[in-house]
Amino acid sequence: MRSADVLVDAFDRIREAVHGAVAGLTAEELAVRIDPDANSVAWLVWHLTRIQDDHLADAAGTEQVWTAAGWADRFALPFPAGSTGYGHSREQVAAVRVDSPKLLTGYHDAVHANTVGYLAGLGGTALNRVVDEDWDPPVTLGVRLVSVIADDLQHAGQAAFVHGVVRRRR
Repeated sequence: MRSADVLVDAFDRIREAVHGAVAGLTAEELAVRIDPDANSVAWLVWHLTRIQDDHLADAAGTEQVWTAAGWADRFALPFPAGSTGYGHSREQVAAVRVDSPKLLTGYHDAVHANTVGYLAGLGGTALNRVVDEDWDPPVTLGVRLVSVIADDLQHAGQAAFVHGVVRRRR
């Protein structure tokens, strides 16, 4: 098994978790926040997908799926196109509302396909390439990808938790 195959498996697991976290929820349920400072399922899934899109596009030297494929327009959120949710206020979290889980999974699936396509082309020592010199030690592509996976899995787990709370309140 190649290193890229292991990474694809991890991103596949994130995709499965995302689909599970939104499955069967209404637009209103996707926006539920269990307290005023908590994140909704919609925000969590949007944010984890934005981070994956942002970081993979940066590593690949390509435009983000968010803008290149028109997802920013479809979501029509009141943020700059480059916003990923990092540092959002409670009001900004509340502004992430969608009409259906399909919008979230559609965007996530598009980013996932882009991610898997990029990973399929990696070979040799590609994971050793430095992608961010602002850290000590500098961040390699492999470390960046593992960081995205860890962050995405945490947020997908949070979304699954909120999903469970919402379902029990029905």
